[in-house]
This record gives sequence, C-alpha cells and structure tokens, in this order.
Amino acid sequence: MTAPAESSSLPAPRSLPALLRPRSGPYRKLILAIAVLQAGQALALLYLPTLNADVIDYGVLTGNGGYILGHGGIMLAVTLAQAGCAGGAVYLSARVAMGLGADLRVALFDRVAGFSAKEIGRFGASSLLTRSTNDVQQVQLLVFTTLTLLLTAPFVATGGILLAVRQDVKSSLVLLVVVPVMVVTIGLLIRRMVPASQRLQRYMDVVNRVMREQITGIRVIRAFVRDAIERRRFADANTDLLRVGIRLGRVQAFFGATAMLIANLASVAVLAIGGHRIVDGELRLGALIAFLTYLIQILGAVSMATGVFVLAPRARVSAGRIAEVLATEPSVGEPATPVRIEHRRGNLEVADVTFGYPGAEYPVLRGVSLSARPGRTTAIIGSTGSGKTTLVNLVSRLLDADHGAVRIDGTDVRNLARSDVAGLVGLVPQRAYLFAGTIADNLRYGNPSADDGQLWHALEVAQAAEFVMTMPDGLDTVIGQGGGTVSGGQRQRLAIARTLLARPRIYLFDDAFSALDNATEAALRTALAGEIGDATQVIVAQRVSSIRTAETIVVLEAGLVEAVGTHEELLAASPTYAQIVDSQRTVERAA
Repeated sequence: MTAPAESSSLPAPRSLPALLRPRSGPYRKLILAIAVLQAGQALALLYLPTLNADVIDYGVLTGNGGYILGHGGIMLAVTLAQAGCAGGAVYLSARVAMGLGADLRVALFDRVAGFSAKEIGRFGASSLLTRSTNDVQQVQLLVFTTLTLLLTAPFVATGGILLAVRQDVKSSLVLLVVVPVMVVTIGLLIRRMVPASQRLQRYMDVVNRVMREQITGIRVIRAFVRDAIERRRFADANTDLLRVGIRLGRVQAFFGATAMLIANLASVAVLAIGGHRIVDGELRLGALIAFLTYLIQILGAVSMATGVFVLAPRARVSAGRIAEVLATEPSVGEPATPVRIEHRRGNLEVADVTFGYPGAEYPVLRGVSLSARPGRTTAIIGSTGSGKTTLVNLVSRLLDADHGAVRIDGTDVRNLARSDVAGLVGLVPQRAYLFAGTIADNLRYGNPSADDGQLWHALEVAQAAEFVMTMPDGLDTVIGQGGGTVSGGQRQRLAIARTLLARPRIYLFDDAFSALDNATEAALRTALAGEIGDATQVIVAQRVSSIRTAETIVVLEAGLVEAVGTHEELLAASPTYAQIVDSQRTVERAA
C-alpha cells in the first residue's frame, strides 16, 4: 500500500513558530518564569562540579574534615535549589504545553465545525481526526520538551565550556573535536527524519481511515463475510505504519549509540591526557574530575537538545498539517453584512444552479431551476446519482452553488446568516443521525426550550410516540451514538420529530420515508399535512407512491431538470418518470 498523496491544492505547510506565536500571548509570563527557573537550575548544576573539585583537592586529599562538611553542606543546598528550579520548570512547562494543545484543539474544532461538505471531503474525516488528536499531541510534546530540555541546553553547554576551559585549557582542546562531530551528527539525523516523519503521519491517516470504515461498516462486512479481507487490508496499512516507525526508531537508535560512543571516546581522551599531567604535577585531581563532569554535562546538553531535534521533524510535519486546516477558509461562510427577512413565508426558488464537486469531471447539477411555494408539496425524483441530495444540500446551504442562486423569499441564501437559514429550512437527511444521549436530548436539538408536552406532540405527528412509550425510560431512554440502538425506521421518525420541533418555514425530506412501511408512511403524511400544511414541503423520494399526490414533481436526470408536472402529466411527458413508474410496478407485481 502506498502513502496517500497530499492534495496539491492545499496551502504550503507553515512553520511551527508561526503556528504557535499567535497563541503564546497568554503564556508569556509563564514562559519567562520557566526561563528564569531553567537558568537557575543550570547555574546550580554548573556550580556543583567546581565545589566537588574543591572538596577533593582541599578536603579529601588534605584530610580536612571541616572543609569537607562545610562545602558538603553548600553542595546539598545547591542541589536542593537545583531540584526545586527543575521541578518548578517542569510543572510550568506542562501547563504551557497542555494549554497550547487545548487551544489548538479548540481552534481546529471551530474551523472544522464551519466546514462544508466540500472541505470535509477534501481532507477526509479520518485525516481531520488525526490532525485534531495525534498531530496536536506531537506539537504539544515538542513544546514540553523544548521548555524542559532545550531551554536548559544552551545555559549548560555554554557555561560548561567556559568552566571546563577554566579548569584546564589543554584538555579543552578535546571539545574542539567533540562538539562539531555532535553537531554534524544532529544535522544528518534531522535530514533523515523529516521525510520519514511525513510518511508516518500519512500512514497514520490511512490506519485511522481503515479502522473507521471497518467500525462503521461492521454489519456490511459481516453480512458479506469480508472479515478476512478487511483484516488483510488493516494489516497492510498497519504494516506500512510499522515499517516507517521502525525506520525512524533505527535512526534514533543509531544516534543514541553514536552519541554514547562519542562521549566515551572523549572521556578516554581526557583521562589519557589528564592522567599524565596529574603524574607530572601539572593538573590537580579535582580539576580533572570537574573537567570530566563538565564534559559529560556539555555532551548531555547536546544530547538533550538532540532529543528535542528528534521530535522536531515530526512536530513540524504535524504543525503543517494543522496549519493546512486552520488556513482553509470554509466555502460556506457568513456574509459580511447579513440580510434579514422580515416576513418569513417560505417561498423557495432555485435559479439556474450549477454545482460540481472538486476534482469531478462534470458538474453534479447543471442549470437547475425550480420553485416551491408555501402550502404546497414539491417532490424531486430521479435515478441514483442524478443530484437530488446535492440540490437539497444547496437549499439548506450545506453547500454553495458555483453558478446561479438559491433564494428564500427573494433573498439569496448566501446573503443570509447561517443561523437564519437554519431557522428557515428544516432538513431531514437521507441518513438520519442521532447523537449519544437520551431521546429527549436528541429531540431538543430542534428546539432546546421545548417541554415534554411539545416533545410528545412532535413524536405523535412523526408516528414515533408509540414505540418511545414502550421503551423502559420513555423520553429519558438512552440511545447509542448514531442511533445504533434503534431501527432505521425509528431513527427516521425521531429525526422528523426533531425537525418538527424547530418549526421551519421550509421542510426538506431527503428520502426520509425510505425505511417506513406503506401504512406508517401514509399515517405520517396525513399527520404532517395537518401539522405543517401551511409550510413549504420539498420531498426527495425513490418511491413513486411517496410523491404521486404532490402538486409539483421535478424529474432530475444526470444533473438536469428533465420535466416538471403532476403525476399524470409526467406519465405522458417524461420517459424517465414513466420508466421509474413501470419498474416499480413490475417489482410490486413480482412481490
């Protein structure tokens, strides 16, 4: 399996500082405090080897117990101060990193919540989930390690070099070799990790997508006994992710071993040089031990910085992926100066609308025009793929037309605030979706202030009251995510009840009766006529029996309006409509 290619139309990845800088304002005081604490920790850490050298030279070697105790107490106090500074710095660093991570997740959620179907399809649901979780976590981890490790490294490395030279200039020549070698090794490491990190995040998207598809489509998989094939598909995606992860692990392991080798060779070189000089009386034992300690501290600081650099390529890729989402403006946005409709009647007009999805060879809808009026039912029928659902999404402004206009009461929906469109148009989608929670919670999505009496009335109209009454807790019955604990027909009726509570002026039923039997549908249609008879109704249906009584029927074929009329008129004038009617009659006879 190959890694999915990133869309060339997406904006170029931004730098990690550019992503974090605008959001660091509330944390600047904390970051300054962390810098002060890290500087204090570094000073304490650097002071200890000098104290230790004095204890060895002027206490241990001379047998001066009082000097040992006095300086030992100072070393203990310095150690406690160093531990306190380190603990405070880690605590504040965690607050800053977690806060920035939370801010990024909020920003991503707000941006994705405003996306239309175009943007969701452009990124993919699995990729958006990965960017909101794993990618944010990578950035968060880098911020934390930068504040706890990288911020200390310059203090320790610079101070260590100065104090090492102060202890012994000749032995310091080792640093002229060791430090450049470490820097070159770090550069090679980063160069290898950047492309591997990019592939790792893309393969993670693939694993998430496959897993999401298998969880969502588990019934289909088992119905067609595709378990083995899906396991292989997941195994392939997981293996690709594993290989890239192992490749990254090898690079990191190689650097760890190399850094250890360099440190050990440098220590051997210092001991070889310093040992002879101690014998010759040119160097004190304490100074040699202090120099070795400073050498280890310098190399440790470089290794700590490298630990951050190891995370940086992956975090940089993650930052770019987050920035891609944040830099994408929703194609369906709020108008600069929203227009308000004073008298909401519900007159709907679709005028010469053309719409195509990104990357599609042909538009889904081409020059579609129709109108729907209050108190009348307008039906839309057509073969699969003719653009019926797309047209409904344009009316409810889940999408915006490429050309032409959708008008409500004479006003283009693009000039209306999205909240006003939601108040005017009530959509019952083809796939009724219910959220995890109680039935009452789901119904109140349509009207948060509705009381129980209004809920039961809406359920009665939607022919759902009877089965809700039989449930153990009635309105307080908990249903699973997506409504998986109720049947398809029950989901559709609950979704209709939810829309009824919103009291819109235009009702869009996108194949919303497909899971109902004929008797239930007839009872529902009768109840709806009495409840919303003065509103505009647009019904998208596959069954002719659901729309034959509509005042206006629009026949869509290949994105074009083929014919408009009543049932009897279309039987004579529309070959497509006549064919649909004949095919359904044939099926009914066969049944």
